[in-house]
Amino acid sequence: MRDLLHPFRALLAAVLSASAVLSAVLLLHSATLAAQTPVDAPVPELAGTWVFNEDASDSTDDKVEAALRKMGERVRRGWFERRDDVYRGGPAEQELYDRISYDKLLEIDLSGDTYVFTYAGEYERPVYTDNRSRAVSLTELDRVEDFSMGHWENGKLYVEARPRDGGFAEETYSLINGGAQLQVELYIQPRSFDEVIEIVRVFDRQAAPAP
Repeated sequence: MRDLLHPFRALLAAVLSASAVLSAVLLLHSATLAAQTPVDAPVPELAGTWVFNEDASDSTDDKVEAALRKMGERVRRGWFERRDDVYRGGPAEQELYDRISYDKLLEIDLSGDTYVFTYAGEYERPVYTDNRSRAVSLTELDRVEDFSMGHWENGKLYVEARPRDGGFAEETYSLINGGAQLQVELYIQPRSFDEVIEIVRVFDRQAAPAP
């Protein structure tokens, strides 16, 4: 009987040994992954005053015209038109598109989980980063306002906006040139447009005034 138990004892010892080796390998693998996983980078400092850099940016009028031509619409600009905001203006519910694509002064403040974007010193727009959702009942449609949500990913602030006209805007904010400039990538489509308008705008950071 004792002789019969020897093979089983040997097999059990082999299983326990293999299990120990596997545990050690898994532990070493986990430690390696932890060492290779980078610590979350700090959120870039977007707060401050930013002034539009026309030379480094797309022309909003050019981009709007390109979308209109794709839609088969006539363009409004003439050969000698000197304005750079020909397509600005329209219904009040489309004001957000004008602000993000035309205004040349942008101030950004952070209050808790909310960024406050102020355009041209007069139009305030909150961007919520607390994962909130919004539901609008049918009885409140006349009181719907612009609504924007944002989140950080890979050092960029992604903003999804729902303007009052029922269209949409997707925006990406990232610091470039060592934080001296703010690059804004816009992907917008008013409800009255069949084509998306893509615009890249660059802003220069303004130094804070001396105390």
